[in-house]
Amino acid sequence: MLNNIGKEIDLLAKYPKPKRDISKRGNSKTPEQQQLARKFGKDFFDGDRANGYGGYYYNERFWINVIPDFIKFYNLKDGDKILDVGCGKGFMVYDFKKTNPKFKVEGIDISEYAIKNAKLEVKDYLKIGDAKKLDYEDNSFDLVISITTIHNLDLLECKESLKEIERVSKKNKFITVDAFSNEKEKELMYSWNLTAKTILHTDEWKKLFSEVNYTGDFYWFKP
Repeated sequence: MLNNIGKEIDLLAKYPKPKRDISKRGNSKTPEQQQLARKFGKDFFDGDRANGYGGYYYNERFWINVIPDFIKFYNLKDGDKILDVGCGKGFMVYDFKKTNPKFKVEGIDISEYAIKNAKLEVKDYLKIGDAKKLDYEDNSFDLVISITTIHNLDLLECKESLKEIERVSKKNKFITVDAFSNEKEKELMYSWNLTAKTILHTDEWKKLFSEVNYTGDFYWFKP
């Protein structure tokens, strides 16, 4: 029996679905490229596509249509505090603030490069940080979000980061992680993956959430 896990809900349903050449990456990627990508530096964000994003730039159409669903689902209001764990260059933080300037939004990321090259309008609200040890007091935020981030940690570290997200949130939490539901999805996931160290079946993720008493909501990234 699973203890008090949150809701499986796709709050990113309005996020544009990019076209991915999964077979091309699966056939061409190397351990060296994965090692380079996992440094989360310039090569990952703004280098060759084989090593990551191939250019990580702000595009309004990505998050601006997603934010209202978060606001509605979590009944967010003026003055609420929001934390984005694994914020990259701060694009989601920016769109939260653009949607409602009265939100108090912060972001952390392990990547010094991403924070240094973050969107200028929100640079002051971002800092280098570790998902395994969040530098905040208990119950600091009305909503904690982590999009495709904690799976980049090994299993033990995933558990630590989930506990930290639980600790610093007052109640509301939402994460997405790399996952699969069948063998075909597993094959595609492993072909596409560059950075994730923990890729689990959706049922295994749910068991993990229950094990560490993560009570937040969640959904899956599948290429």
